This record gives sequence, C-alpha cells and structure tokens, in this order.
Amino acid sequence: MSTLSDRVSYIKGLAEGMKLDTETNEGKIIEKMLELLSDMAAEMDEMQNSLDELDEYVDSIDHDLSDMEDLIYGEEDECGCGCHDCEDDDDECECGHHCHCGCEDEDDDDEDDSIVEYVCPHCGEEMTFEVDSFDFDEDYLCPSCHNPLFPETPDEE
Repeated sequence: MSTLSDRVSYIKGLAEGMKLDTETNEGKIIEKMLELLSDMAAEMDEMQNSLDELDEYVDSIDHDLSDMEDLIYGEEDECGCGCHDCEDDDDECECGHHCHCGCEDEDDDDEDDSIVEYVCPHCGEEMTFEVDSFDFDEDYLCPSCHNPLFPETPDEE
C-alpha cells in the first residue's frame, strides 16, 4: 500500500472516530470526498505499478539496443580473438596474430576523406581534388578538353 493510500485510510479513520453524521449534507459530502480520495489513491497505485513496469521494459530495450550497437558499430578484429588492445608496438593481439582492428590505419582514413574525385562533364576525364586546397572562387578547367569543369548555370548569373 502506498503512502497516499495510507494517508487516505488515516483520514477515513479520523472521520469515523469523529462520528460524523452521514445524514447531514456536510457528512454526505465528506463521506463522498473520502470515497473519491480512496479511489484516486488506488488509481495512483495502479499507475505507479504500470510506470515501474514500463521503466523496466525501457531499460531492457535500452540494454538490447546497446548490445545491437556494439554488434553493428563496434570494432571487430579479423582473427576473431576479441582483442581490441593495440597498445603493443608490434601490433600483435593477445592471440599472437597481427592486429586487424584497423586502429593502426586511423590516420590513413583522414587522408582519404580530404580527396574528392570528379568527372569532367564534357569529356569524361576523371580527376581528384584536395578538399582543403579547393578554391570555390577559381574557375577550374579540364586538363584534357580545357572546358570549364563547373560551368555556370542560369541560377548563378
């Protein structure tokens, strides 16, 4: 029984101890108010129980989601030993295999992200640009056909 239900029961006990006359208007109102308080306390208990169940369910879903994120996004090594610790200078995991988790190649990933490949819209020549040194104000020409790589569209004029 919740504290709220206990308090309603206490008030009911006080009303009975005072021997309120339930035949008068005031007595009838107090009796109905106590019934209402009792019903409200019971409803609050049910809601609290439902909330507790829902909270447990959400925690369970959160735990399952965390497990799925680890499976999908977590680091996996190719040898399957489960080792993700590459602090050794020789890049060998605890099972003696070469480290396959990719952490020694982290700097290479950053370099790949800074290069953009582009195909000339006129002749199909493929070329690459470094993102860091690309100047949007410059008019780039294709090295093969010497046409503008990024022709102006009517919206830009």
